[in-house]
Amino acid sequence: MTESRPPFPPFTVETATQKVQAAENAWNTADPELVSLAYTADSQWRNRDQHIVGREQIVAFLTRKWERELDYVLRKSLWGFRENRMAVRFQYECRNADGQWFRSYGNELWEFTQQGLMARREASINDVPIDESERRYFGPRPESEYGQIIPLW
Repeated sequence: MTESRPPFPPFTVETATQKVQAAENAWNTADPELVSLAYTADSQWRNRDQHIVGREQIVAFLTRKWERELDYVLRKSLWGFRENRMAVRFQYECRNADGQWFRSYGNELWEFTQQGLMARREASINDVPIDESERRYFGPRPESEYGQIIPLW
């Protein structure tokens, strides 16, 4: 049986927005195994300065990530799309073990197979230390806010 993850390309505004929200929801679980299922078995990532290939490396990477990025909460928004590709901007907040909070800003480029699995992900990310009082996000996005654009700053 072939793996698949709807919605499938070519994307419309509605299905692209659904795909972005599904990714946000999955990443907010901080469950590496669950998140990895949205990617092909041989998915290729560039995440900051790291190159990651395949689900096994994705799971290992995400496990390390969420061991050090505590209280992680993410927002993604669609920037643009065409056929089987998307550009997404995002922000996430987390704290380290010392209690320092960060907001991370980034952009991702995604490429999907016809089965709706992500075969390629390229992420550029910048981290900014913030005070806990500057936090914007306190858990997953409520359904009433699905599809809303995240503020730039």
